[in-house]
Amino acid sequence: METNHVIQLIFGLLFLGVLAAGVFLFANYQRLFGPDPNMPSENSSSRAYSRVQILVVWLHALALTGAFALLLH
Repeated sequence: METNHVIQLIFGLLFLGVLAAGVFLFANYQRLFGPDPNMPSENSSSRAYSRVQILVVWLHALALTGAFALLLH
């Protein structure tokens, strides 16, 4: 097996893992990003900012792993 195919396989598996992590995030959206009763100073804007940060990091990871998996052949 060529080195290029091994790297493509690794990034393909990473892409599927990142995709599964996104499914987990969206399935547990309220539990992960809902209001926290232990943080009385937390408001909706700080929760929204945290959600956007997580979404942007996930989208970048998805784009990078997908690009490496698809463009290495």
